[in-house]
Amino acid sequence: MSADPAPHGPRGGAVRPLAPRPYARARVLLFPHGGGSASYYRPWAGAAPWDVEFLTVQYPGREERYGEPVPKDIQGMAAELAADLPTRPQPVPTVLFGHSMGALVAYEVARRLTAAGESPAGLVVSGHPAPQLTRPGRVHLSSDDELVEELRRTEATHRDLLDNPTLVQAFLPIIRGDYRLSETYRPSPGERLRTPVTVLYGDRDPEVRSWEAEGWREVTDGVCRQRVFEGGHFYLEEQRAPVVELLTAQARTASDASPVPWPSAP
Repeated sequence: MSADPAPHGPRGGAVRPLAPRPYARARVLLFPHGGGSASYYRPWAGAAPWDVEFLTVQYPGREERYGEPVPKDIQGMAAELAADLPTRPQPVPTVLFGHSMGALVAYEVARRLTAAGESPAGLVVSGHPAPQLTRPGRVHLSSDDELVEELRRTEATHRDLLDNPTLVQAFLPIIRGDYRLSETYRPSPGERLRTPVTVLYGDRDPEVRSWEAEGWREVTDGVCRQRVFEGGHFYLEEQRAPVVELLTAQARTASDASPVPWPSAP
């Protein structure tokens, strides 16, 4: 879990384009980790290709959505986000990507899209056990000091933030809320995916073991693959380029297989 700086000014809705691509052949929708925000993915903009649009999700209760209430559970969060996804006059294939808590949110959004007859072209989940293997926990019930020590232990938040009492008091409620969402999550009966699923995790990540990653096979009738990267829970920091490359390749493959023609400039 980590906290990220605020973006440049308010924007409506839940989805933020990293780099607009009005004639993109496909798009990738990025879901942040617990304690994170849309701005976490801002450095990815430079790696976004010309023909695939990368967008990020801003959860309620943080940054410019600070005053909005956070749903009581991840299912409620996913329902709100699924209803808020932008549409185009001419739809394009969409790949969902979520890291850590974002993996659960992306999965639940994928379930809702599937139930509505709009299955995503792909689901890529990172740094989280399969939904049915989610680990319960009580970190969200800890005192403020205990919660800060947990963040130090996991190295999930920049130390300069943790050493600043004013910043700690500002973002700690968000961190606590996201721990609550993650630690109390239980998958509910519902739509089974038909979407191909790709599972990513770091080889030194204590938050997900190989058999917990393997469990994602149980959520879909589609193909399920794994890829292990060198690094810990936030292997994304060092492995951004290959992850963006993987997401781009999946989006382009989905576009090639789509019966919908690639949008062209007028």
